[in-house]
Order: sequence, then C-alpha cells, then structure tokens
Amino acid sequence: MNIYNIWADVKEGITVEDFIAKMTVYLDRLVELNLLQKYRIMRMKLGFRSMDIPEFHIMMEFNNMADMDAAMHATIHDSETDTAHIGFNRWVDVSTIQHALYRDYPE
Repeated sequence: MNIYNIWADVKEGITVEDFIAKMTVYLDRLVELNLLQKYRIMRMKLGFRSMDIPEFHIMMEFNNMADMDAAMHATIHDSETDTAHIGFNRWVDVSTIQHALYRDYPE
C-alpha cells in the first residue's frame, strides 16, 4: 500500500466544517473512480505535538503507484474531479501544506 500524507492548516476565515466538506468531496470522488482505496482526515488533538506541524493530517491509501498516478491524472483531466480538488485547495493555508509518500514496510 502506498500512503500519501498531507498536513495542512485551514485558511484563515474558513470554517473547519467547510474545509472537511470540501476535502471529503474530492476524496470521495477518487474513491468513486476506484483509484483511492480509503482515506482518513484527522485533526490534531488539543494542539499536542512535538514539532511545528499543521493541524490537519490527511492519509490517502493507494494500492500502487499506478493508481496514485491515475488519481493525479483524473485530478487534472476529469472536470468533476478537478473542480472538487480546486474547491479543496482554495480552503487550505498553502504556506503550511506539507506532503509525504510512505509505503508499508517491508514491501
């Protein structure tokens, strides 16, 4: 399993509920296209952390890199998916967004 992680804060003036709603629309669309297996949206609890990381953590699980590539392709070329992705991006504080790709170990 390939797990794409995103850490981000919500843009100032945006409610957490709107942020989650927009992210869910995008991720549900990728699941609907059978490109994304499952996802989790998590929020930091009580501000507890050992380093300066954003408040939200999104984990996206893909079977393989081909599915992840297809999801990125759909994000760009499928108008419904692209619209959902743009909706999410407009709610994120881009100065805080972090990305990382992990895999199950051992492979």
